[in-house]
Amino acid sequence: MNIIKYPKRSEWSIIVERPHLDVSQLNTTVQSVLEKIKNEGDAAVIEFESKFDHVNLQSLAVSKEEMDEAERLISDKLHHALVLAHHNIAKFHESQKFDGSKIETQPGVTCWQKSVPIQKVGLYIPGGTAPLFSTVLMLATPAKIAGCDEIVLCTPPNREGKVNPAILVAAKIAGVNKIYKAGGVQAIGAMAYGTESVPKVYKIFGPGNQYVMAAKQQVSLHDVAIDMPAGPSEVCVIADETSNPVFVAADLLSQAEHGTDSQVILITTSEDFLYKVNDEVKVQLEQLPRKEIASKALDNSKFVLVKDKEEAMELSNTYAPEHLILSTNDYDELSEKVINAGSVFLGQYACESAGDYASGTNHTLPTHGYALAYNGVNLDSYNRKVTFQHLTKEGVKNIGPAVEIMAENEQLIAHKNAMTVRLQALKNKAE
Repeated sequence: MNIIKYPKRSEWSIIVERPHLDVSQLNTTVQSVLEKIKNEGDAAVIEFESKFDHVNLQSLAVSKEEMDEAERLISDKLHHALVLAHHNIAKFHESQKFDGSKIETQPGVTCWQKSVPIQKVGLYIPGGTAPLFSTVLMLATPAKIAGCDEIVLCTPPNREGKVNPAILVAAKIAGVNKIYKAGGVQAIGAMAYGTESVPKVYKIFGPGNQYVMAAKQQVSLHDVAIDMPAGPSEVCVIADETSNPVFVAADLLSQAEHGTDSQVILITTSEDFLYKVNDEVKVQLEQLPRKEIASKALDNSKFVLVKDKEEAMELSNTYAPEHLILSTNDYDELSEKVINAGSVFLGQYACESAGDYASGTNHTLPTHGYALAYNGVNLDSYNRKVTFQHLTKEGVKNIGPAVEIMAENEQLIAHKNAMTVRLQALKNKAE
């Protein structure tokens, strides 16, 4: 852990830097895999599943028998937890439904918006070191509420060709239509281009490693929309002498165990508290099964001592964290100063894990500083807003001259003429 005390503002750019990866060779590999899937379909996906996931598949689709078997394999406690989480996620996202109203901008000119669901969406669910069945709920639940016709899910199988049963049960609870055994770049390619088995979708959602992220960004250039650009996961905790060092250390480590390229940042106004957390991190780290992963993530991480809360919030907004935890007694006051963050957790008891699993907010969030311009997945992510306008004769008279003048000055005479013929028709009729 890197400890930085009272940094000058000129040093902030170094503090907010994320771990850098050389992706030049990676992008070439991803491009070649995508090209082969585009040309060869299922055969290429099955070939890459053998090469990368070390499994020999006869078919890609998950069968009804496998879905039924999955329900018998998970515990009742986990099933109940999935149902509870799904209820809360659904309740929160239901509240985001759009109700467009008609606006008369001028007499006779009426404009409005209609929210239309994306017909076909693809969800990518990692299944490597941590099978993210929680992400199934986060992505599929709002897709179902939005009214997407086809919800396609791809996730890598194990070496026996089986998908993690909790992923399958979560998919059933959330209303996924079709599930396929495909991981990594080959899953993204299959959903972007379509194969004999996997339908082509219009937008792809979901996290993944650097290969998955590179694949999403490449297919987004020409073939399909994606939820957002993303990088490794991260958390920023703002704390002071009123905070609980045990809680804060646990929050930092819960993020650090995601991956070796994850990043955690503590910003505090108390030097004594900083060292208490530092000691507590060492104690809790020894108890973690993913200790080695978390340790490497801590190498990318920083504890920053600042002079006051104002500076703490300014530094956080500069960092634009995926997750921001305001672990202070004055969290209400500090929350008003949040500008750039993916998801914010307020107070001593709002751990990031709550949002990751069951509070109801979505855990698919912008990382790597993208919170400066992007928001996390929500109901709008699965919809498009289509605008409508209706003009009466009165509306044409009211805005027609302005349209003519503007079109003429942009030297788009056909545009001007489209309005001119209407104005002239009304004039002739009046005469």
